[in-house]
Amino acid sequence: MTVSWKLWMSLCHVYSALLTGVMLQEDFNLEPLNSTALRGSTVRFQATVQRSWGAMFWKVGDATVLTIDSDNKTTSFSEQYSARLCSNGSIDYVKFNIHNMTREQTGPVSCSLLGVAGEKTAQLEVQESGTVLIAGGNRTAVQNQQVEFQCQAAAWFPAPSLTWTRNGHVVDSSLFSTNSTPQGNSINSVSVLKFQADSSTTVHCLAALPTLPTPMSSSVFLEVAPDWTVLIAVVTSIGGFALLVLLIIMIIFCHRWRKERKPNYNDEMMRARTHSQLSGVEPPGRRRGTVNEAYVSDKHTSETPPGDVTYSRYNIKEMPDIVNSSQVGSSCQNVVDLGIIKHRHMTIV
Repeated sequence: MTVSWKLWMSLCHVYSALLTGVMLQEDFNLEPLNSTALRGSTVRFQATVQRSWGAMFWKVGDATVLTIDSDNKTTSFSEQYSARLCSNGSIDYVKFNIHNMTREQTGPVSCSLLGVAGEKTAQLEVQESGTVLIAGGNRTAVQNQQVEFQCQAAAWFPAPSLTWTRNGHVVDSSLFSTNSTPQGNSINSVSVLKFQADSSTTVHCLAALPTLPTPMSSSVFLEVAPDWTVLIAVVTSIGGFALLVLLIIMIIFCHRWRKERKPNYNDEMMRARTHSQLSGVEPPGRRRGTVNEAYVSDKHTSETPPGDVTYSRYNIKEMPDIVNSSQVGSSCQNVVDLGIIKHRHMTIV
């Protein structure tokens, strides 16, 4: 009987403790239990109390950073932390703020009440945005050329989500690859985009985090020039063929011109005689004749064709050519003495 009474009392104590714990859970809550914020921003936690309380303690990590009582008197150990009490009937709300957060504050954030066993704990994650840059700047490529762009995201935590756009249109993920590597307490990421250049375009690389309101981006301009290789080859071929045809025509024309302009013997003689008369210089190999002083006109007209010579009854001796003026006198004298009558005279020039 005594044993049964003691067992009954033990069960009552356990039930009372369980009931108190349940009532405590319902009377004291903390939210949100998980929070993610960007480095340098402000995060807020809220504790709800539906029972009488004296003081509340807030800890970040293992250090107590702020206390507040039911009269809204606050004691903060750093300007980075603040709290405010709000009441709505029998319910009290304590809003705890962490300003200008750093990566070192990542971890548990807990709240406890004075004189009440147990505490409420939430988890805080602080993210950090770094820099983003497309290496190489603006580019120029030939049409249908394979181009490659590299986007570098440095000093991020956690690794950012990297995406690409071309003229505002999202690029398919199969066209680029992304690798991330830890660097100290941050992460560096590199994304490589490859595609075939078909027209001029603006390329954007965007780096995003869940806590980043707007993705950070870097942009470059790709100028695509037409591929003149085929056109140049065609023009060169046509130009070479046209030049060859023109050269052949010129050769034929020059040959005909030289053939038409080739002088004959009579033209050469006429040209030499004209040149001799104008310059007064005898052509080489030719000697100028002199006046035949032995010539006497017989004043006789004959129907004998030019070039024929009619001889009289006298014996006629051949008249020698007069070459030197020194021989003129003697030659003429001999002719006169012989009584030769020349009917038609031929002079060699």
